[in-house]
Amino acid sequence: MIPSSCKTLITIAAISDIHSNVFALDAVLGDIKKRGVNQIVNLGDILYGPIAPRATYELLMAHRDDIITIRGNQDRQIYEATEAEIADNPTMDFIVSDLSKDAIEWLRALPFDCHLSEYIYLCHGTPTDDMVYLLEDIATGAPTVRSDSNILSLLNGIDSPVIVCGHTHIPRTVTLSSGQMVINSGSVGYPAYEDDLPIIHKMQTYSPHASYALITCIETAQGKCWQTEHIKVAYDHEAAAELALKNGRRDWAFALNTGRVL
Repeated sequence: MIPSSCKTLITIAAISDIHSNVFALDAVLGDIKKRGVNQIVNLGDILYGPIAPRATYELLMAHRDDIITIRGNQDRQIYEATEAEIADNPTMDFIVSDLSKDAIEWLRALPFDCHLSEYIYLCHGTPTDDMVYLLEDIATGAPTVRSDSNILSLLNGIDSPVIVCGHTHIPRTVTLSSGQMVINSGSVGYPAYEDDLPIIHKMQTYSPHASYALITCIETAQGKCWQTEHIKVAYDHEAAAELALKNGRRDWAFALNTGRVL
């Protein structure tokens, strides 16, 4: 709750990592609509997943005037996929078959990052690499927050007061020694996963809820300041899991239902 003595200057809703989960996206957009948001930003990894790529794209197009979107690593994976890679990956084959050429070209045209204003910078992973986690070190196989100096190094000179990222699916806000605030909005549509790059590791939220973040600039007697609220939205995750299972992804279905890795 913002004190009555403070003035709200702008509120931004940050969404990321939808991963073709139209059920979660619809619920999140409905929740955002109730909150007096000035701008929605989408941090990428949008249509990759065994749920509903085409329906997710169509829902986003219905809101395209309200959302500023950048691309993620798995957006690239879709439009860079070779015929051999598609044939070797049943999930990719489903995605490419489900999507129109317009949808794939839309992904291709998305920018890598965005300076939303002099105060806010958007990226998917880090400012230089969409495959690298900005906030988390996964050397042990489980995520721990990187050191202050490590995060500052990965920012590579980006000096915006607020940096918003995605990629790890873990909602988190970290304040740096520079005074900068780094916000990971979490994942709208895929609350847990296991990956083997750069090493085997698990990212888990332990909840099936859809995640997004509200970022608010308020004016106080001492000047402007920023605050973050991480929102968890309930939705029909069982419907999403059912489609994932239908498309051969038992691992996705388990993650969607539990927020845990199978």
